Amino acid sequence: MKLESYWTDSAPAFVSRSCELPAQVDVAIVGGGFTGLSAALALTRRGAKVAVLEAGERVAAEASGRNGGHVNNGLAQDYAEVAAKVGVERARGWYHAYDEAVDTVERIVREEAIACDFLRHGKLKLATRPSQMAALERSAERLIGDGVDTDVQVLDAASVRAEVQSDQFHGGLLYKRSGQMHMGRFAQGLAAAAERSGAQIHTGTNVQRIERLGQGHAHKLHTGHGTVAAQQVLLATGATRHGGYGSFGWLRRRIVPIGSFIVVTEPLGAERAQALLAARRTYTTVANIHHYFRLTPDHRLVFGGRARFAISSPQSDAASGEILRAGLAQIFPQLGAVQLDYCWGGLVDMTQDRLPHAGEREGLYYAMGYSGHGTQMSVHMGQRMAAVMGGDALANPWQGRDWPAIPGHFGPPWFLPAIGLYYTLKDRLA
Repeated sequence: MKLESYWTDSAPAFVSRSCELPAQVDVAIVGGGFTGLSAALALTRRGAKVAVLEAGERVAAEASGRNGGHVNNGLAQDYAEVAAKVGVERARGWYHAYDEAVDTVERIVREEAIACDFLRHGKLKLATRPSQMAALERSAERLIGDGVDTDVQVLDAASVRAEVQSDQFHGGLLYKRSGQMHMGRFAQGLAAAAERSGAQIHTGTNVQRIERLGQGHAHKLHTGHGTVAAQQVLLATGATRHGGYGSFGWLRRRIVPIGSFIVVTEPLGAERAQALLAARRTYTTVANIHHYFRLTPDHRLVFGGRARFAISSPQSDAASGEILRAGLAQIFPQLGAVQLDYCWGGLVDMTQDRLPHAGEREGLYYAMGYSGHGTQMSVHMGQRMAAVMGGDALANPWQGRDWPAIPGHFGPPWFLPAIGLYYTLKDRLA
């Protein structure tokens, strides 16, 4: 079993043509994940000179390349709960931002001819308890009643059983606008598109310090390979811990890096895979510590979840893989002792309100905090922040939101085990 991402292992690595760091650019982007690459594509299309500075040796090797391969619409929280806190109009706008985000991914895939197996088969949220099914029904009624998503559909247990070969579920809620794709191939294609458009992409370039030049947006970025002066800077670092807490301390105190872990089976064969998940959608269970799964075009099962509230590492990934193996056996016992070919973990950039945050602070632009729903929103926010930096402040769907620091969070997330225990008990008592 390989302790590495299936997406990056089964896709060609992007090899940048950029060599030396430029002395000066219009825009410097810190982070070479989906947000940064998408922003670079949009900015260069309008004629900006752009440098993407990625600390790792490969683009999209962190959260963008270490997720479950879902491109889902819908909020991370229940829409009704969000509407109760912020009002229907604002909650509706945020929900529709995710619809637009899936559209953005599809548009880029089409325009740039990226071969990443993009499909829009929908997402099915699965209830493992009768009480959860009642909650899904209420959610559907509210989404339809408020005119937010009239395409959602409640499926009873028999309908779910017809497409998911498991006896664990009492029904589900189908979101028809969701999609899926091969993350590694999309990353390679997005980076290549940005470079074709004129972006310089520098991997292995850790930004150590950012120095503001005057009171505007101009900054000097200090890296291990020299300095870059930029008229504007976009921070698109997500939950990565590169760069420490110096210039990024304000952001780090507002994001909790939570581990999410995934295993991928050996190829099951077309017939066996089709019997397992006939509609080949993306699937997620209703729980705080939930599972999510889907099939790949080569008929593997990708199965993930927050197996442990721990930071990803080889030891943590292996231990989490065994927990996921047990979860897989519980939901799909017919797979028996199926071989697991891949196991890996990654960091989710979780915020306290489980919603993205994007804007400007002290002359620096930022977009992050996608809280486990980042594939589509990161791509979308790269495009949106490029528009913001071009002068269109209304392009940011998350503008004008307070982002208070998380109490007691000043460094590594020491409180993760307590959070894990809280959510485990909450799920058991639900």
